[in-house]
Amino acid sequence: MPTPRVAAIHDMSGFGRCSLTVAIPVLSAMGVQCCPLPTAYLSTHTGGFTGYTFLDMTDALPATTAHWAELGIHFDAVYTGFMGSEAQMDLVADFVRTFRRDASTLFICDPVMGDHGKIYKTYTPAMCAGMTRLAALADVVVPNLTEAAVLLGEDYSFGAQTHDEAGCRRTVERLSLGGKRSVVLTGVTLRKGEIGACLFDRERGETEFLFDEFVGKEFHGTGDLFASVLTGALVRGKGLHSAVQLAEFFVRECALHTMPQKIPSREGVDFEPLLWKLHEGL
Repeated sequence: MPTPRVAAIHDMSGFGRCSLTVAIPVLSAMGVQCCPLPTAYLSTHTGGFTGYTFLDMTDALPATTAHWAELGIHFDAVYTGFMGSEAQMDLVADFVRTFRRDASTLFICDPVMGDHGKIYKTYTPAMCAGMTRLAALADVVVPNLTEAAVLLGEDYSFGAQTHDEAGCRRTVERLSLGGKRSVVLTGVTLRKGEIGACLFDRERGETEFLFDEFVGKEFHGTGDLFASVLTGALVRGKGLHSAVQLAEFFVRECALHTMPQKIPSREGVDFEPLLWKLHEGL
């Protein structure tokens, strides 16, 4: 089997483990070729840092799309995350349509817009509307509670609340667009000391919950880490259940490894020494 190839369309933050600085090494460690297409370059990510630089890469998107199409490149998946401007949403949608030549190319959308009931500082209402349009094309969508509310056109200020099981089931089933796509709702907490995901698997037509231990501290970039592992597992042939299990396992292992080091949460988890566990998990 040839090495799977993923187009990863995210921002690049020079410091603070997130977005492409997570996706590239994670996918590579999982035996997947990662072809990065940056949406923006930031000196740091926007969570917990001030004074960061922001370079909009919108103009590079159509030129790269055209060149890669001319080369006849096939991608096993398109994996998207943070967008840097409103115009990028429609340009990335064009990218998906261009390279989704058949059902074998998955579109995995992490609709990065906010968390804990707050939208990120660089996002506008128009950008959130654009992300909603883009996410509608996805085969797999991976929102947190706040992003799920935005995608459904609901009040997103509930993000810090704990939802009950029935509410999570309704959310993922509505986001599945009538069972047409898979949904992984992250950051779900139903019992103290646990955190996990509620997922709808379009292949099996079933909704389930998968939980793991909450280590007691949140780190920036773990959502990107989770979605990157999920993407790698899916293109390596894992089913959604197994892919979510591996993603939850790896995020927990990295958090446990990082906690004793007293690394500031804004710097993300120290995942690099544990990348070998991803290959082992496959």
